[in-house]
Amino acid sequence: MTAAAHDHPTQANAERRYSVSRADLPLSCPLPSMALWNSHPRVYLPIEAERECDCPYCGAHFVLED
Repeated sequence: MTAAAHDHPTQANAERRYSVSRADLPLSCPLPSMALWNSHPRVYLPIEAERECDCPYCGAHFVLED
């Protein structure tokens, strides 16, 4: 995570669909670049096998692009 992302995190769970890459693994929701304080607890998601998964807390849909 970059210093800028740490200083100004994005809003958690603002989108319903997120495209992620293998560089983002292990995948968690909310993503590390998102503010955790206004979201649900961080949960790690098993995206590798199916290449798509949904967060059980917020329903965000993640798609592994590469």
